[in-house]
Amino acid sequence: MTAPRQSLGMPLVALIFVAAVANLNLSVANVALPDIGLAFDASQVALNLIAIGFSLGLAGSVLYLGALGDHKGRKGMMLLGIVLSIPACILAAYSPNEWILAGARIMGGVAAGMAFPTTLALITAIWSGARRTKAIALWSAIGGGITALGPLVSGALLEYFWWGSVFLVTLPLAVAALFLGLKFVPAHVEESSDPVDNPSGLLSIVMVAALVIGINFAPVPGALPLAAGLLGVTVVAALLFVRRQRRIEFPLYDLRYASRRIFWVAALSGIIVFGSLMASMFIGQQFLQNVLGLSTLAAGAVPLPLSLGMIAVAGLSAKLVDKRGSRFTLLLGFSCFLLAFVMMLTLWTESTGVPAVLVTYLVAGLGVGLAGTPAARSLAAAVPQERAGMASATADLQRDLGGAVMQAVFGALLTAGYAATFTHLASQAAQPVSDDVMTQLTKSYSSAAATAAQYPQYSEQIISAARQSFLNGANLAYAAGIVFVVVGGIVIFAFYPKREQEAADLKRYLSEDAEVVTS
Repeated sequence: MTAPRQSLGMPLVALIFVAAVANLNLSVANVALPDIGLAFDASQVALNLIAIGFSLGLAGSVLYLGALGDHKGRKGMMLLGIVLSIPACILAAYSPNEWILAGARIMGGVAAGMAFPTTLALITAIWSGARRTKAIALWSAIGGGITALGPLVSGALLEYFWWGSVFLVTLPLAVAALFLGLKFVPAHVEESSDPVDNPSGLLSIVMVAALVIGINFAPVPGALPLAAGLLGVTVVAALLFVRRQRRIEFPLYDLRYASRRIFWVAALSGIIVFGSLMASMFIGQQFLQNVLGLSTLAAGAVPLPLSLGMIAVAGLSAKLVDKRGSRFTLLLGFSCFLLAFVMMLTLWTESTGVPAVLVTYLVAGLGVGLAGTPAARSLAAAVPQERAGMASATADLQRDLGGAVMQAVFGALLTAGYAATFTHLASQAAQPVSDDVMTQLTKSYSSAAATAAQYPQYSEQIISAARQSFLNGANLAYAAGIVFVVVGGIVIFAFYPKREQEAADLKRYLSEDAEVVTS
């Protein structure tokens, strides 16, 4: 069934609410990480896994579940995902240890993988032209803004409740999304009748999960063989996945469309932009609390300029795409994010004032707001309507695979830099440090803080060393962010077409797709 090209109205509100359940869940854990670390005496590796668990579950399942939604019914899959997100939130809130908490976060990500892919697919199916661009701009900016609101909401809750309360915050939002989705989202709009290739779906899950978990365990002492084995599994699964997509009649991920330069450059751009957003918030929340010593409420409020920046340029981004083209708008967004990472690397120190962090987050928000719209719009425009689910799944991967991979990379660099610096500082201490104590000190900042409480005579030295170690690890992460953004900008400049050529390419894609249908 083809829906009438209606005004945005309540269907868009409903889809944004559905997306908000996933977007808010992406970031609510970050502010609570220091409290979780203290509650469970968790290692930095466990904290990294808790932080990326939701993104991991969503990124690993989104291709498969997005395709199932295209075939079985997007609205039904969306509603099922919202329903399943409720027990996942409750399990996370009341987890007895850090590993069950990480598992609950992954479960919540899988539930979001059922709901989130349908939002952009339905936007693409319901609206066209300028309305679609505006809808995507609002969907992208408000979704990103809600992600940035997560730390504030979490910080406020942690002032009065236990760490688990942050995982319950999405419950009322899920109920509202369920009601709005049932009432206003149309069913069976331009869905695909092609069968879903289940082996490809399973390969996609293995490929993403092995990659993210492998990166996360890479800096763990003695775990290098495990990390190498997981990355080897990633390579094998990726090769088998690509081989299968080229050979079967109805591929899960059609490489004919993915190879179009407007599509693959937009996908890579989104992975870097949204991955940088999630990774910088992940490091930033720990920096604000561990190094600057802010309360959870204050630390949660500091990223608010991210939301303001993203929402402020949402309309401008859509206009720039129409007037100057996606390439120009993407490069402008990347320039903002490059400046933000340079500010993190040079300004975020122990003596940093909060205003410097606020300005940095505002610049980053402008970058995400400018780049998010053309990245999502290009994906939707480069595929035919019946492949809207593929474009939507890729848009989700931009956020979730980017977030999972870059948080894993940033977390690994933070872990390695923290442990190496603390080991070096301990070797220069006047008193020798036992192996057991050293293990606790290098485990994570939270573990070092707990150790400092046990040895009050050395508390000041331990906390000072922990802050310096954290900053050194964080600086490695910020430097990696600069490299990612520069490489992404070079790819956009070299391969994404200028405005006139972009319009010509999209027109050619439309003609090619029409020929395939008629043949």
